[in-house]
Amino acid sequence: MKKALVYGILASLFFAFTFIFNRSMNLTGGYWMWSAGLRYLFTLPLLWILVQRQNGMDEVMKETRSNPARWILWSTVGFGLFYLPMTMASVYGESWFVAATWQLTIVAGVLLTPLFGKKIPVKNLAFSGVILSGIFLLQMTHMESMETKGMIMALILILIAAFSYPLGNRKMMAYCPPSINTTQRVFGMTLCSMPFWIGISIIAAVRYGLPSGGQMLQSFIVALFSGVVATLLFFEATNLTKHNAKQLAVIEATQSGEVLFTLLGGILFLGDQMPSVPGFVGILLIVAGMIGNSLAV
Repeated sequence: MKKALVYGILASLFFAFTFIFNRSMNLTGGYWMWSAGLRYLFTLPLLWILVQRQNGMDEVMKETRSNPARWILWSTVGFGLFYLPMTMASVYGESWFVAATWQLTIVAGVLLTPLFGKKIPVKNLAFSGVILSGIFLLQMTHMESMETKGMIMALILILIAAFSYPLGNRKMMAYCPPSINTTQRVFGMTLCSMPFWIGISIIAAVRYGLPSGGQMLQSFIVALFSGVVATLLFFEATNLTKHNAKQLAVIEATQSGEVLFTLLGGILFLGDQMPSVPGFVGILLIVAGMIGNSLAV
């Protein structure tokens, strides 16, 4: 359990790099479309190496060719309509603000449950209400340092991302046979979302020109830390505790650390403003709701 707990906390730390580096690239003049596109362009070869090492390439390619339209559609929803709006949202507010508001995806996941033939879990819905109250408080207090128009735009973008991510991923989990493991599925989805990311990269090149070396480096770090390292750490932690529901719930709750790590990193390295006292209360409510959601499983 201790090993799994360490893996879970480390995963939340590496996931936090997504929010910190996206904000950093915006502050240094990097175009947000390049930040989004480069992450997946860099993630693809990294995942390719992992799948090759597992000798799983033939199986995943056979699966994607069996129904390419389905793979392309839900991969674009799960990755494209998730990460592009998320990256654009980083233009409008501090990294911790985006990271905390992103936890709307937990609420979205609960509300999407009926689409997969299951009832909405009442306990999870109740804790989702705690998360929503924290996000509402955070939004209200953030109005002091952020234009209302920008705040509304950020909220809309994160809402799109929050629903797209669980929808696309759950659809593909339902469609993939048991023989396809997580690494293979993520690689297949990354591969099948490439038409979207190539299109975004072309638009970015036409509008902005080529990305700087600094933006390419930071995007590679996001791809490596968040797309590969954090994902593998988290899935290994859940794998170690999969036979004990209570321990698994504790591991899932460690992801609330994303908000705290992003808050700390943004303040220390990007000069982000400290949340006000009500803002801190909002963040604590979000973290409490996330932990409660996991323990209610």
